[in-house]
Amino acid sequence: MIDEMKAKEALESGYAEAEEILQDIDKVERLLQRAEQKLKVVPVVGTQLAAVPTMISLIRSFVKKEYTDIPIGSILAAVSAVAYVVSHVDIIPDFIPVAGYLDDALVVTAALKLIQSDVDEYEAWRIANNKTI
Repeated sequence: MIDEMKAKEALESGYAEAEEILQDIDKVERLLQRAEQKLKVVPVVGTQLAAVPTMISLIRSFVKKEYTDIPIGSILAAVSAVAYVVSHVDIIPDFIPVAGYLDDALVVTAALKLIQSDVDEYEAWRIANNKTI
């Protein structure tokens, strides 16, 4: 089973890939589209994965330069978490019922522990500017 420390390690190990993804707008969009597709078929795994659509929206707004008032480390954490969610290489494979999505939820939780205030600020900006997810 995955614990909080392994989730944080998985998140941080994706930072280099996240940085690479952010260099190519097409890669960013493909990642976000895959995440949106995966969320359509993922069974409910608590509130942790509920944050993923907001993270997707934040990343899109950042890449489009609509919202850039966020540290690059926070964007890397968000991209890394979303990339982990769509990755075929998980600590617990997704084909294992329910448990297969727990590691995804824990990695998203690890990211949110680092960037929650930035996500909250983005949400406030999004609402104030009538932006939808």
